Amino acid sequence: MTEAAPAAAPGSVPYAAGGPAPVRRLTVLYDAQCPLCVHLRHWLQRQRQLVPLDLVPAGSAEARRRFPELDHSATPAELTVVGDLGQVYREASAWIVCLWALAKYRSRAHWLTTPAGRPFVRGTVLAAARYRSLALPTCAPGVRECAAPPGGPWGPR
Repeated sequence: MTEAAPAAAPGSVPYAAGGPAPVRRLTVLYDAQCPLCVHLRHWLQRQRQLVPLDLVPAGSAEARRRFPELDHSATPAELTVVGDLGQVYREASAWIVCLWALAKYRSRAHWLTTPAGRPFVRGTVLAAARYRSLALPTCAPGVRECAAPPGGPWGPR
């Protein structure tokens, strides 16, 4: 696996014939014990995807089987996305590549990689991490995956 450059715009580099193919599938490793993470997983599933997203609980047997070389003790703490060619995106870059995979948010993802957009995504990721650590209790012990928190009209359907 290769570590993807954090400032690179996913899919923005043209490729020559015989060169690397574009990303065709992404695996999102999310924390199944975090209600906010589960909510975002459901949100991603509801979106029209230009690049298919496989949503796999971080640290699970499936995640370990697919990506034995990852540090699975770190993946629940930071969003990690793995491309089908072995690219690894973490934290802010992982959020950007998730948005890039969605039809409605691809242009926004490109903007988020610019000097104007990068501080916005960093602030959003930091705010989500703070919210996660202060406002949401983890799921009950022994529960494999928690339920998403209620979100009113914006919650999971």
